[in-house]
Amino acid sequence: QVQLVESGGGLVQPGGSLRLSCAASGSIFSINPMGWYRQAPGKQRESVATITSGGFTNYADSVKGRFTISRDNARNTVYLQMNSLKPEDTAVYYCNAGVVVTPKGISRDQWGQGTQVTVSS
Repeated sequence: QVQLVESGGGLVQPGGSLRLSCAASGSIFSINPMGWYRQAPGKQRESVATITSGGFTNYADSVKGRFTISRDNARNTVYLQMNSLKPEDTAVYYCNAGVVVTPKGISRDQWGQGTQVTVSS
């Protein structure tokens, strides 16, 4: 069984910063990709940023230049550094990982429980 545990959410003022972390644990052969998604009240879940095991990244246009995704492959952990936060960044942020549990297994999507990020003065 694979678990993704997120941390680092909270309340921050506009212009502030937060760093989210997500650690994967359990029976893991490999993980690719890892990423962050978010869902604001009344809106659909959207991709924020993703990163491959080789370090290739992709960002939503709304966060480019403000957010940075990184990962530690040895620790099966992904991070999201969020700077210059805006009220419209307020959402529940979810960690996602494509997990393979055996050498010939297929990748299965795993999700964290979500962490609330609120940007407000």
